[in-house]
Amino acid sequence: MQYLKSNKNGLAVSRLGLGCMRMSNSTDSNDRIESVATVHAALEAGITFLNTGDFYACGHNEMLVNEAIKSYERDKIFISVKFGGLLSPAGMPYGIDCRPLAIKNYLTYSLKRLGVDYIDLYQPCRIDPEIPVEETLGPIAEMVKAGFVKHIGLSEVDAETLRRADSVHPISLVELEYSLTKRKIEKDLIPTARELGIGVVAFGILSHGLLSKERIEEMQKRAPQFAGVDSEKNIAILEALRKIADEKQITLSQLFVSWVLAQGEDIMPLIGARKVSQLQESMKAVDVKLSENDLKRIDEAVPEDVKYGGGIQMKFKNGMFVR
Repeated sequence: MQYLKSNKNGLAVSRLGLGCMRMSNSTDSNDRIESVATVHAALEAGITFLNTGDFYACGHNEMLVNEAIKSYERDKIFISVKFGGLLSPAGMPYGIDCRPLAIKNYLTYSLKRLGVDYIDLYQPCRIDPEIPVEETLGPIAEMVKAGFVKHIGLSEVDAETLRRADSVHPISLVELEYSLTKRKIEKDLIPTARELGIGVVAFGILSHGLLSKERIEEMQKRAPQFAGVDSEKNIAILEALRKIADEKQITLSQLFVSWVLAQGEDIMPLIGARKVSQLQESMKAVDVKLSENDLKRIDEAVPEDVKYGGGIQMKFKNGMFVR
């Protein structure tokens, strides 16, 4: 396995990361066994980066990761945890709470659920615009000094916030949505991260499956931010990209992953696999070589408004999500 070309603060992580969120979508015991097997397969293949959140299935995901890593040496695994998401009893997100007062409490529960003495990368899932980022980082920096956190990360921030945060405490990684159809961060965020020596963790690399009509309809029911997605346009994009993938003799998902890998050695795609077979398919993208002509054709297949639009975004005010 290759390593991410970003060694800020002695960071050494695999080129690919495993996103564990979807592993808690089911309570079926067989699915749980398969999820644990997927984590094991990732670790055995050299993927050291495991991405979770304390609000993923209300802590269930952290406990699943705990079960999966018990037989492995702790220093061979890099655990990334996001905090601050608020969920209703029905499991639906409704807001953010990243108040400085709450952060140490979140960390305490994550350490317990994960069964570890420290977390490698700790980060707020969003920055509340009404709380200065400097204040949010304060308690995390204290936990770094105390040894309970190794690195500080950020998620879904703009370039200015990233710069301000890094001036207060070194930021090791920034996690953002990035895919063929979601490229807004190319304008300011990626250049700023590279200037500061901060690696980028890319999630949503398969565009949340929104190039499938069935998946679009599913997400439109579950999440209002997808209400503005144009299904016909997305399907046309899918067919154009499928043609390129067929010519390369790879799957569409491998094309998406390999495209992200081709954007820079300081960008880590998160593989959101729930099954060993899904993981193995995505990992083959590491060996896919996209030529300049391939990248040009891929770029031409995705319209400009899709690349930098991406539908309706969720924002929040006073800690609550709003449209």
